[in-house]
Amino acid sequence: MPLSIDALKPYRTAVFDNRRWARFTPRADDVFVCTPPKCGTTWTQTIVNSLMFPDGNSPGPVMTVAPWLDAEFNPLDELLARLEAQTHRRSIKTHTPADGIPWFDDAKYIFVGRDGRDAFMSMCNHRAAMKEAMVDALNQRALADGVPPMPPWDGDVHGFFAGWIQDGSVLAHVATYWQRRAAPNLLFVHFADLKADLAGEMRRIADFLEIALPQAKWPAVIERCTFESMRARGHEIGEFALFEGGAKSFLFKGTNGRWRDVLTADELAVYAKRVAELMPPDAAHWLERGRRAP
Repeated sequence: MPLSIDALKPYRTAVFDNRRWARFTPRADDVFVCTPPKCGTTWTQTIVNSLMFPDGNSPGPVMTVAPWLDAEFNPLDELLARLEAQTHRRSIKTHTPADGIPWFDDAKYIFVGRDGRDAFMSMCNHRAAMKEAMVDALNQRALADGVPPMPPWDGDVHGFFAGWIQDGSVLAHVATYWQRRAAPNLLFVHFADLKADLAGEMRRIADFLEIALPQAKWPAVIERCTFESMRARGHEIGEFALFEGGAKSFLFKGTNGRWRDVLTADELAVYAKRVAELMPPDAAHWLERGRRAP
């Protein structure tokens, strides 16, 4: 039965459209990986996939098995048919804020956050690596649909930052999930915590998903989710033909703090101002420091 999405806030960009949820048919144990862009989406998808298939026998690349439902470049009929054909527990990716997706009491939602300044630096690399033919195609469709095109990239990080921070969508995105943080079927995960203690965070995710693994399987399950392993096994993660350099470009560095050598004091002040405007203080504290920070 089609979902009623009338109560959902509309979100449309050159890349995704949350109206696609109207044709989605949920299952009781679905897992949704929910993130703003460049905050650890693919990493978390890989973690969930490794937990679901602890013997390394995923039926396909992670990003194919766990598709991005909102993305306009995935034909909806094909994507829904692929999900419907899956007989195992399903995982689905979304980049839509919490007020733009349906919430099912019997599903699990994993929200992943990252310091906005780190997400910005990762977006710069992401945008620089995108093949211009793909960008042109997305922008042509966006303009035809009355949606703003993707911002241009000319290598000017500071010019790009000005538009990114004025838009503020990453910060506002986090705030929508923060409002739901008490929901028992929502787990908050932070990029910095994954870097600091991958094994511990994976066990926390497994507990949340009610996945119990024999102790002997854990070393291999964790190893598949290290950044080095993901880069080396790009073909098992996804199709990266739309990016110059393929998986090694898309899965770039996975590092934090690069903004310290790039953003100016004035830019950091503007960032702090927008954080205060768009996020409650406790959410801002979590986004900057993660769960494990003092």
